[in-house]
Amino acid sequence: MTLTPQQIADTSAEAMWRDDEACKGLGMVVQSVGPGTATLSMKVTADMTNGHGTCHGGFIFTLADSAFAYACNSYNQRVVAGQAAITFIAPAFAADLLTAQATEVQLYGRSGIYDVRVTRQSGDVVAEFRGHSRTIKGTHFNEEE
Repeated sequence: MTLTPQQIADTSAEAMWRDDEACKGLGMVVQSVGPGTATLSMKVTADMTNGHGTCHGGFIFTLADSAFAYACNSYNQRVVAGQAAITFIAPAFAADLLTAQATEVQLYGRSGIYDVRVTRQSGDVVAEFRGHSRTIKGTHFNEEE
């Protein structure tokens, strides 16, 4: 049976999610995946806030990085980050629902570039993230089964 690109993305995400204790532990939810795309959300809890009373940037980065990971791993190839950068635009606060939407910008050979926009429930942009990916050996599942 030949899988569609969407089925490959869904099955790759399911395989990754099984062992993704970091995302689960932070309360992240995989909203959607597709070939080269992923959307994850996370509710900011009080224990994610810093001395300014805002969400610590590390948690925002982790959400963006996780959406990036699911997007670049959506082709049933194991892919890791080679580099990533984030620009924080507006603060997030406890009880905010953050959504990170990752989109493939360029894929060439083993290298990829992905942009991730992090927004809060109002639609306001909290951060912009760019990740560079590198494909490594291995797959997430056996497509022959």
